[in-house]
Amino acid sequence: MLSRIAENLYWIGRYVERAENTARLLDVNYLAVVESSSSNLIAEQWEPLLTIIDDDDADFCRHYQQKDRDNVSDWLAFNRDNASSITSSLTFARENARTLRDRISLEMWEAINRAYLEHCVDSHDVLAKESLHNYCAGVRDASHLFFGIADATMPRDLGWFFMRAGQYLERSDNVLRILTLRYRQQQKNALIAQEVRTHRSVALLRTVSALEAFRKQYHKGIQPDDVAEFLLLNADFPRSVRFSLQVVHGILREIQTRNDAAVAKTPVRQAGWLAARLEYMSSAKQVFEDETLPAEDLLNDIAALSTTISQAYFVFNAEQHQQQSMF
Repeated sequence: MLSRIAENLYWIGRYVERAENTARLLDVNYLAVVESSSSNLIAEQWEPLLTIIDDDDADFCRHYQQKDRDNVSDWLAFNRDNASSITSSLTFARENARTLRDRISLEMWEAINRAYLEHCVDSHDVLAKESLHNYCAGVRDASHLFFGIADATMPRDLGWFFMRAGQYLERSDNVLRILTLRYRQQQKNALIAQEVRTHRSVALLRTVSALEAFRKQYHKGIQPDDVAEFLLLNADFPRSVRFSLQVVHGILREIQTRNDAAVAKTPVRQAGWLAARLEYMSSAKQVFEDETLPAEDLLNDIAALSTTISQAYFVFNAEQHQQQSMF
């Protein structure tokens, strides 16, 4: 497979997953504020959302003066100057898909094109109409539709595996960022009422659609430590960090078997090492409290794995190509 095609499919997976994750985050934060019984105690803050999406909020500050609901929502959902906004992510995904019309199914193209037209073209009045929840739910459902159609129509070739690798690598990074910030917020406010702690833990679980799955496994109530354990180390829940990295490792192994190149070994080793550390970790406290393996190190390792994948498969080495063509 041409490196350009592989790279475009990889980033389609990342962009669509990123749009969904941002929509989930905005939606749950918005509903947490609406449902809170005491805005001073329970309402989630909007400023931390900027930290989850991007550690550097300098770009945001150049566009807005206050970090309130409307400004943060506009930046994360609609502002095209923000490369990680929902609008930017869906636009980039659509542009990548447009160049691959002969590589993806017609239904996949129709799904991503419809998502772009419905959520990126005429969305300027969403906040004014107080319809942020409907907008975010639509983005989430559009992501599910796209990946569901891909699952039903794409051949299980290299293109499929690269798109899935992008999807799950993006998911692992996003869930870990959300979990790290929310868990540390809980630790800093250890004296807050149990009602508030439960409310925030429920909001975190809802952000990744994990509330029902969590309750099936934990029957003694919702405790922050149990939530951290579930979202970081659960081997069966499809949005946990461990599950996502295991999927990425398995995909890269499959790509390696179909691409017998020396460069393919490095991404597999890195992904395997990441997945193994979570598999044999005894408790999430090793990441968030003891810092035997700090969350920042895990995030850096995920970013390094993305760089390695790009260097191994997407960077075109003209000299190497010329040498190979001589034999």
